[in-house]
Amino acid sequence: MHSSKLPLLLAALLTGIGGNALAADAGPTAGVSTKADKTVKAPFDIVQTRISTKGNVAIFQMAVSGKAGASRPAKSGKLAGSSVFSYVWPTTLDPSVVGFEPKAGILAFAVTAHPDFDDTPLFDENGDGKLGNDGGVWHSHWVVLQPDAACGKDALKVVDIPEGTKPRLPKTWPGLPILIDSPGWTPTFTGRSVEVRVPFDDIGVVEASNFDGVTAALRVNASVHNPLLCVVNVFKVASGNLSLPGKVNR
Repeated sequence: MHSSKLPLLLAALLTGIGGNALAADAGPTAGVSTKADKTVKAPFDIVQTRISTKGNVAIFQMAVSGKAGASRPAKSGKLAGSSVFSYVWPTTLDPSVVGFEPKAGILAFAVTAHPDFDDTPLFDENGDGKLGNDGGVWHSHWVVLQPDAACGKDALKVVDIPEGTKPRLPKTWPGLPILIDSPGWTPTFTGRSVEVRVPFDDIGVVEASNFDGVTAALRVNASVHNPLLCVVNVFKVASGNLSLPGKVNR
């Protein structure tokens, strides 16, 4: 799917929304199935996307045609213009479910890596005793997405927080001026699959939601200002048209 079409589809969605681990070389058996595409880099070539639940835990799963997590951005040595690679589950969940303002945009769960900055100040992903040097390790976020022409024609961004405002934010918000949460749920990469287990107080809200799968690259704005973080390249959309056809536990 061409990257320029994704924000338009997300904008349309904005008007209408208020298991077991994967085997090493097999995707989930339900969810959104996608044909492999040789034109997409194998680590981001989605073939299966799923969200299931077990007790009060939601299990986010994605399988690709190559080795999941094998490709990460090259380190540039500076924040401005640096890249972020991501595995993303856009959902119909309202952002208030995880602590943002209601109806703030499209709530998506994401697994990301970006070696030029750290946005998980509460967690030591690489286990070296330092909290601020492990952005290059795959980690998880909740993000709120909205189209914004300031990122480029028909482009998409993580929603910025206007200076001087104090919106509702999750307790594990990392302090960046964007609608992002760093909850610390650790992704597991096994063969062709990535999985993250996320606990919820009200799992029924998750079970009633829809989802899709996206792999994409984002970039920090060269001015490190509003907009801060833009989607610059969509590698693949699981449904092909971002119709969010996935149903939890199906």
